[in-house]
This record gives sequence, structure tokens and C-alpha cells, in this order.
Amino acid sequence: MSKKPQYDPEEIRYPDQVIVTSPLVPEMEQSYIEYAMSVIVGRALPDVRDGLKPVHRRILYAMYEDNLTHDRPFKKSATCVGDVLGRYHPHGDQSVYDALVRLAQDFSMRYMLVDGHGNFGSVDGDPPAAYRYTEARLARISEEMLRDIDKETVDWDPNFDESRREPRVLPSRFPNLLVNGSSGIAVGMATNIPPHNLREVINACICVLDNPEATLPDLMEHVKGPDFPTKGIIMGRSGIRAAYATGRGRLMVRARTEFEEFGKDRTRIIVTEIPYQVNKRMLIKNMADQVEDKRLEGISDIRDETDRNGMRIVIELKKDANPQVVLNRLFAQTQLQTTFAINMLALVNNQSQPKILSLRHILDEYLAFQEEIIIRRTKYDLRKAQERAHLLEGLLIAQDNIDEVIKIIRTSYDNAKENLMSRFHLDDVQAQAICDMRLIALQGLNREKLENEYKELEERIAYFNKLLSDEEMLKGVLKEELTAIRDKYGDDRKTEIQDVEDELDIEDLIEEEECVFTLTRAGYIKRTPASAYRAQKRGGKGVSAQTLKEEDCVETVFTASTHDYILFFTSMGRVHRKKGYQIAEAGRTAKGTNIVNVLPIEQGEKVTAMIHLREYAEDRYLVMVTRNGTVKRISLPVINTARKAGIRCITLDEGDELISVRETDGKQAILIVTHDGMAIAFLETDVRCMGRDATGVRGIKLREGDYVVGAARAKYDHQVLMVTENGYGKRTPMDEYFRADGPQNRGGYGLKGYQVTEKTGPIAGVKVVSGEEDILIISDDGVIIRMPVKDINSYSRTAQGVILMRLQEGVKVISIARTDHEGEEIEEPVEDEIPEAGSDQGGRTEPEQ
Repeated sequence: MSKKPQYDPEEIRYPDQVIVTSPLVPEMEQSYIEYAMSVIVGRALPDVRDGLKPVHRRILYAMYEDNLTHDRPFKKSATCVGDVLGRYHPHGDQSVYDALVRLAQDFSMRYMLVDGHGNFGSVDGDPPAAYRYTEARLARISEEMLRDIDKETVDWDPNFDESRREPRVLPSRFPNLLVNGSSGIAVGMATNIPPHNLREVINACICVLDNPEATLPDLMEHVKGPDFPTKGIIMGRSGIRAAYATGRGRLMVRARTEFEEFGKDRTRIIVTEIPYQVNKRMLIKNMADQVEDKRLEGISDIRDETDRNGMRIVIELKKDANPQVVLNRLFAQTQLQTTFAINMLALVNNQSQPKILSLRHILDEYLAFQEEIIIRRTKYDLRKAQERAHLLEGLLIAQDNIDEVIKIIRTSYDNAKENLMSRFHLDDVQAQAICDMRLIALQGLNREKLENEYKELEERIAYFNKLLSDEEMLKGVLKEELTAIRDKYGDDRKTEIQDVEDELDIEDLIEEEECVFTLTRAGYIKRTPASAYRAQKRGGKGVSAQTLKEEDCVETVFTASTHDYILFFTSMGRVHRKKGYQIAEAGRTAKGTNIVNVLPIEQGEKVTAMIHLREYAEDRYLVMVTRNGTVKRISLPVINTARKAGIRCITLDEGDELISVRETDGKQAILIVTHDGMAIAFLETDVRCMGRDATGVRGIKLREGDYVVGAARAKYDHQVLMVTENGYGKRTPMDEYFRADGPQNRGGYGLKGYQVTEKTGPIAGVKVVSGEEDILIISDDGVIIRMPVKDINSYSRTAQGVILMRLQEGVKVISIARTDHEGEEIEEPVEDEIPEAGSDQGGRTEPEQ
């Protein structure tokens, strides 16, 4: 009996090993994040460009590699599954086969991407035959998914063992994400995109190409709604509109039924279409169980008469049953009527970020991708044409000197190529091509044929160069190719959409309320009901308005309705538009949502001004004021756009930024206030209306170190409310900012609007008020105080004002906003104020001369 070997505990069995100590919680967090991202990006979510998950993309590409096109013989599904597993997808064979089966099911895919031969399951829930029995090949439409993939149109990644490359995304010459839809559950998120009609979706793409300003109603003229392969009826349009506007919505999908008379005064209900993703066998079983349990009354028999001619479920009713009542109970209690929850979540930005996408956003992403495909394909074709033309130039030289070329080749042994290059000034490629030709082929060169090919190549090269330099021509090519696919594969809609009486629009489902919108310097935005901020007495400390990251502060705050348009003006002179309810609501102390998840702004770009409006009236204008004192006036309808990328509204000088935008009626006076307390008021008609790309004109002349902090409409019967960084403020009658004969002239230094001292600090914000509203004052530590404007004392232009908000050491006021007056004030304890020099005990500061 042999003894077990005894190991010395001190012996080092693996001398090169390194033991790394790691805290459990951070290690688990990091590992779970990596797992979650792997599932999100590599498994469960489709890419917005081709609408495919990685497993579906790998199946299609592996079949394309094996030339399993629609005009080739079928191959066993086991071959396809094995190729996918061995080359690209080292996971379970059953999961790959299930994915392949779904691509071949006419009740799952609106347009099947795989042509299946054999038992691929049924709408009754029957499983497919094993992959050793079934056969598959690519469907005809799949060739449009893979067209031009060999022309360097997409990026490639190494496979799992780096033995070959796989496409990061397929060219997808039709918008597959919408056409076939997608569903998947990732970690902490899920997607459920319904299929659509190919003809309708491509018509919407063409609509966007023809009119970049197309709105949602314009797109819905083409895309009526989802189009399910199992047909059925969608009840109402509000869910469709909500999904297309926000990326989320709920559809009521109902089976198609009809009443049929039979026997003597008997009626039966015939079901010919059922909702999408409903199992017919389980539907019938559920109805039968409810009849047996007497939860459904009036039904005498249920049977399935489905055959190759179509679906037919027969529900025979008792003689005394009311057919409509029974049908209504069937809709309410069975899957003859279901809810389809739309959640249009997909990966954007080159598979790096999952986002909820509206219909317009999906179309914009797809069209941008297709333009990139055409550009990359054109560059590839151009390079190949130039290479061929270059080679033909050498062959034409050889044909002109054919006898001498043949003689050189015959008399040269190891240096024929070098001799040809030196004799005829050919390069290496041209000389090598001549040497590679057999002598009989060299002698048979036809100059006319070579010249015709060379001329044709020159024309193609000129066309390619023109295409790459002309964006409109590029869009024309994309439009032609999409139209060709639409005409070749398009068909009529299958799913009917029925109008529902008294249907609610998405905005009818969202309560209209006044909200406070805040945006921080770090780019976090949120919407909070204005009622969350209680009114306080002047001199209070305020309430916490936002939980801020270190070194972040609130930059912009204003009040607007959930149904208003919010216009976002950026540092790069662009304007974006969202509805108020599209900004995520958050609690009073919540941080909010990063603006990059709301707007497609570029790196380094930030939102510098925000306004709200209800509609784009023809007789309304926007007056824009920049930090350096430039002012510009533009007609409001000029910037009416729903474009995802926004549009340019002003061209800014280097180092300048937009700090204020105001809506006017064309007859207003404009007040501009600077950091050092200077103010100027002039008529807006002093600034002519300009185009979107104009820079503007000088509004106020600034002294060194000064800059504009705010602008407002100068209403004659109102007051100017200024608040300083140290929490001081005052109201001043507007007429003090006008001369005896009217407003000032644009472009001057203006008048002193505030006695800025070390105690008060410079101006933080300015508002024109009537005295009937409340004011919100927000500090850079995220605290807001709300108070009635009427409680703020009125002084002359040169006064210092009084304390409105007591601040902690080092804290500054950074913004103010108006809001509706709150009905009842809540008394807050106010610390005794220390009278300042020139003040009485009531806190009133006398105007300094």
C-alpha cells in the first residue's frame, strides 16, 4: 500500500503566482457591472443600425460566408448552428438554434430573414424539429441586410479566439429595427419593439430625407403604426403616438372576429386573427377552462378548425346568449385582447450606450448610418477604379510597344520587371501586371477594348468624386436605393388600426402643472413641481433644492408647464426642443438626469440658455443676448424644428456664449444688465431681424472685466428686480432706466442699475417683475428660497438693496427665477438683521448717493 505524498505547507508550488488582496464589495460591484454590460451589449439588446442582436447577426453572416443564399440549395440547420458556434458564438447550441428558428417563423417575423425547410414550430406553440432534421438558407430579403459588406462599409472585430473577423454591424440596407422589431431582457432593462410595414417605414425615411424638419405628425402620415405578422386589430392611436413620441407606449391589440349564423337561430363567433405572440392552443385551453369553471357563460362549444387556408377558431354560443356580450367578456377575460407594451430601447453610439428612442430618433440614426455606408462603399469603389485605371495605363503603354515588350520579357531572365520599368517609366504594379500575363494574352491585347474600359473607368471615378463631395447627391442615391427595396419587397399592411371614440392623446394623459426646471453646471437637468418649494419670508435660509456632486452648482432655473416646449440653446449656437413632460421628473433633492441622455449634444458643448413657449406664432420673435454684449433678433418660426440634432440659431464669436434668450412680440424694449451693475434699455426694433446663421450686433458696450449676466423684456409698468451674489436685492421702477424721451440707444455703456459694493457682491441675476409673482433664488450649494416679490423693497437705481437670502460662508447666489404666487405664505423664523450703516431697524437700506 502506497503512502500519500506528504507536502510541506511552506513549499511554493507555483513560484510565479501573485495573490492580490481585494475588498469583497468593490470586487463584486466591478464583476457585476462587467457582467451586466456584457449582457446588455453582447447578448440582449439590438443595435439601432441593423436591428440585430449579436447572435442573429452572427447567424446571418455565417450563412452568408457559406454562400447559403436564397438561390442555393438548403443545408441542414445543424451545419449552420455548428458554424456559428465554432466561428463566432461559443455559447449553447440550443440558444443559437432557437434564434435561427425565430428568424424563419412567419408568425414571429414580419419579414423572415431565414428561409426554413421543415418543422420550424407553429403558432400553437409546437416546438421545432431538432436541428438534424430541419434545413435552412438565407431569405431573399437577407441579401439586402448583407449587401456591400465586402466593400469595407462596416467595422470589424476579432472573434472570440482571434482566428477570424466578424462584422460589428451589418450594412442593413433597410431599417430592420423597425421592420422586424426586437425583444429582449438585459440586466436592469428590457426592450420590446414591435414590427412595422416595410413600405411605410421606408416612406418615412424618404420623408425625412426630403424634409429634415419633418415632425411626428408628418412621419405618422406614413407610419400608421405597428404591423404584426399575425395581423389583428390595434384599438386606438394614442398608444402609438406616445410610443413614437417618447419611445414608450401601450397598444391594445384585439383578435379579428365575426358573427356567423348556423342552425336554427344559433350564432357562433369566428376568430380568424389573434394578437401577436399569443399561443393559439393555450388561448383555446384558457377559454375552455373558463367555460368549465362558469367564469364565461353563453358558450356551448369551442373548437379549432385552422387549416392550410388560414386560422379559424369556432366559438358556438347557446341559443339564448347575447353574442356581443359574450364577445366583450372574451375580450376582457382572455387573450383575444392583449396589451403590447412598447419600449424602444436599443444600442446607439457604436453599441456603447442603450437609449430609449423615439421614432424620429431611430430614423435619424438609421439614415446617418446608411449615409456612412454609401460614403465608405463609394470610397472603396473609387479606390478600386483608380487602381484598375492605373493598371490599364500600363497595359496601354505595353500595347503601343508590344513587340519591344515581348522582346524584353524573352531576353530578360530575372530582371524583366526592372527592365520594363526603366524602359517605359512604369511603376511596380504596372510592370508586375504585364509580367504576370501569358505571352499569348499579351499579344492579344485589344487597344480599342482597353481604351473603352479606361474611358468608362474615368467616368466612374468622376462620378464617385462628385458623389463624395455633394451631400444632396448622396441623399439622392440613398433615396433611390431605399425606393428600390420598397418596391421590391414592400407589401400591404396586415394589422388594422381602428379609431376609438373619445381617445386620449399622450398629452391628455399627462397632467399639466407648473414645474421648476433646473440645470446644473455639470449638466444635470430635472423637473420638479413648483409646489415643492414653500413660500418663505424675506431673509430666510431656503430649502435644499438639489443634491449636487462636489464642485457642481445649479446654473439655470425657471418655471414652465409640462405641456410647454422647452428650447435649449447651447454654447455652440444650436437650439434643441423638448416637451416639458419629456424632462424626467425628480424630487426636490434629487440630482436629476444628465443632459446628454436628453439631448444629442457634442463633447464640450453645454446648454447655456433655456426658454419655454406653447407654440411658434408667426408674429413672435426671439431676442438673443451673449455674454460679450452682442444682441440678435430672429423670427420665432425660423427655429421651429423637430430635428434630433437641433439647428443653428446664432453664430458666436470665439470666446463668446449665449446667456439669455427672450420671446417678444416685436414691440418690446430690451433690458441688458451686466455683472458690475450697468444696465441699458433699448427698443428691440433697433435690432433688425436676421437669419439663423447671423452673428448679431452690439447691444451694450462693456468696460474691461465686465460681462452680461442677464437680459429681459423692459415693460414700462413693471419693476427691475436685481439680486446680487451675496444675497442682496431690490426692486427699481422701470422708468428709471429710460430717458425723458424714451429708451436709450443701443450700443452704449448704459446707466448704473445697482450700487455694487464688496458687501453686496456683483449682480447674479435680473428679472422684470410686476409684484404679483413669487421669486426663486438659488445658490451654488443647491439651496432655493421662494418669496413673494411684493415683500422685496423698492429703491432707486443706485441703491444697495436689502438681504433677501442669508448664505453660508463661501456660498454665492447664481440664479433667480419667477413663478406664480403661492396662495398662502408659511411663516419662517427670520434671524434678527444687524442694521447696516444707513439702514433703519426694519432692514431698509437708504439709497446711497
